[in-house]
Amino acid sequence: MANETLAKAKEAKNDEFYTQYYDIEREMEAYLEYDPDVFRGKTVLLPCDDPEWSNFTLYFAQNFESLGLKKLISTSYAPESKKYKYPIQLTLFETGAPQYDAVKAQTNGKIFVLTHDKTGDGHIDHSDLEWDYLEGDGDFRSEEVTKLRDEADIIVTNPPFSLFKEFFAWIMDSDKQFVMIGNKNCVTYKEMFPYIKDNKVWSGRKEWAGGMWFKTMNEDDVDKVINGVNMKNVPSIWITNIDHGRRHEPLQLMTMGDNLKYSRHKEIRGRESYGHYENYDAIEVPYTDAIPSDYEGTMGVPISFLDKYCPEQFEILGMCENEDLYGLKTKVYSTAECKQAYFDKFNKKGTYDLNASGVIIVDNKREKVYQRILIRKKQ
Repeated sequence: MANETLAKAKEAKNDEFYTQYYDIEREMEAYLEYDPDVFRGKTVLLPCDDPEWSNFTLYFAQNFESLGLKKLISTSYAPESKKYKYPIQLTLFETGAPQYDAVKAQTNGKIFVLTHDKTGDGHIDHSDLEWDYLEGDGDFRSEEVTKLRDEADIIVTNPPFSLFKEFFAWIMDSDKQFVMIGNKNCVTYKEMFPYIKDNKVWSGRKEWAGGMWFKTMNEDDVDKVINGVNMKNVPSIWITNIDHGRRHEPLQLMTMGDNLKYSRHKEIRGRESYGHYENYDAIEVPYTDAIPSDYEGTMGVPISFLDKYCPEQFEILGMCENEDLYGLKTKVYSTAECKQAYFDKFNKKGTYDLNASGVIIVDNKREKVYQRILIRKKQ
């Protein structure tokens, strides 16, 4: 169901998932706990935003002084560019402003800037935001918004799901610090995984379990109504290159025998050994909490391992995938072998893509495991 949600969002370009204030606050506090001056003197850009509605803009504006920000910039897409399924009502904040333009309100994005105490009340906060229309529709790929990216020190946002790969490339091209939201599978994208492998990008503070709850504009796809607000649970995580303390906490490990004997996972409890891949020189570890302490070789672990990854404890070597991008395969299966494996498993003709992941032998049949990351304990 979770993957269906993301697929539907991509197909329909339903990118209107609004992040809760609590989730933003909790995530930013983790970086502040690790480095209280992480935002001090910095310009923060919030692209792909809807400043009138966005909790990103609200959080950084209301905490402008305590964070020690130099400048806050927030940009939005034009309503016409989003092709909303449901009509979006303009706010009084926009229609009551002297710069309001009925045409630009539909065709142009907006830019909000916060730098000083405009109201003269002695505080810099949300009421001091100044805004105008952008020249274009607010697309992050435009020259206009790219110039704002280059001006910023830190970029924070929940980018459109349908444009995630392009947005990530746009971010990495800037060599800026960032905090962004993506679906859990984004860590396996070949555009992102090399950065994770090289410890240049990592999972944020929030645990992966449970996904994240967003306000949704799609009235046909609601999981829960909370205080009159339509909410959707999406399997999302924070991705960042800003350090936080949780990622330096080592995993508690047990010996190989104890992991299997006392595992909370019934399907591996009582095993005498871990399976070994036929196409990688590595053992199969189906759960992060089953990683053994007394094995020095390569291990294949679920992608959720990245939620617990401590770079001082483990080295990431690569990933089980089709193209052998990391030169770790020990066997490439022929078409005939893939067809035979399918017949052995399902007793009918077909093709089993054995080369897409790690393969173990179960009851004399080749079984492809789920997506695995290949790791090794550091000495």
